[in-house]
Amino acid sequence: MKNQKNIGTIVNLIILLLVVSFSFTIISCGEANKQNAEENTPAVTKQENPNGLTDFEMENGIGPVKEKLQLGAIDNALAKKGEDIFTAKCSACHKLDERYVGPAQRDVIERRTPEYIMNMILNPDEMIKRHPEAKKMLAQFMTPMANQNLSFEEARAVLEYFRKIDKEKQ
Repeated sequence: MKNQKNIGTIVNLIILLLVVSFSFTIISCGEANKQNAEENTPAVTKQENPNGLTDFEMENGIGPVKEKLQLGAIDNALAKKGEDIFTAKCSACHKLDERYVGPAQRDVIERRTPEYIMNMILNPDEMIKRHPEAKKMLAQFMTPMANQNLSFEEARAVLEYFRKIDKEKQ
């Protein structure tokens, strides 16, 4: 009987050692996988931001314009087309020289990059949801910018109009 108790105790000890050993193996494998995952994650070269936006998006907005625009000299014909589009689609909420439903637009080219302006025109919904500057504007004006469904070419014409009126101001 005494031998049976000793055997039972030994078996219990062996089981306990196996459980502890197995637990350490699982924990150490998890740590190794975590370390491998960290080693295989590319280094972040840009400054982290809480919105998950790239440096380009922080400066130039979120939308179809993903690289710097090559603008050149002001195209008066394109600017005239932009003025017509602005009058028809934008002037219900924006005035050139005064705050209205939205901000004044004459100096927008001084406040924002051309790419930001294009992305705001073309993608206002996502800009308002994700871009910190667009969120600030929404908080200030309390009205989201309506998506006018302009084409890239139409948005580019409005941008050209903003460039022209800004230059005329100088």
